[in-house]
Amino acid sequence: MENIEWSALEYEEKDRGRDWFWALGIIVLTSSAAAFLYGNYFFAGFLIIGGAMLGFLAIRKPNDVSYKLSKRGFHIGTTLYPYERIRSFWVQRETSQPMPLRPLLFIHSERFFLPILVAPLHEDIGEQIHDFLQKKGIPEEEMKEHVMEKIMEVLGF
Repeated sequence: MENIEWSALEYEEKDRGRDWFWALGIIVLTSSAAAFLYGNYFFAGFLIIGGAMLGFLAIRKPNDVSYKLSKRGFHIGTTLYPYERIRSFWVQRETSQPMPLRPLLFIHSERFFLPILVAPLHEDIGEQIHDFLQKKGIPEEEMKEHVMEKIMEVLGF
């Protein structure tokens, strides 16, 4: 079996206007002022630092991440997830009805923290990846994006 390699942006770049940054600033400043008035100085500082980090991350351009399925396992950049540590997978195909879904590869690993790995796919390799992982004997299990992912997407994150 040969390797399957592809690359994708680490996240979908959003065009955020000035209004988005004004809203972020107003929300952070008013909530931190309220926390300060109630004497919760640590939380006020946490809100200000968190809001500043969120603003900087919103400006940052996404990096190109490389993905690979090889005979050893699933690679994300330089990190290897061996097939022995993968419990199941799911290839989500692109749909438009009733709610649009983008093509994604879900890998359920044995990791304790964040066990579900999600990799964006190109439309033309979904079936090839599906066949490759089935030949490796990895069970297929339906998985979906978490609801919070969709909420954050609607909020512009």
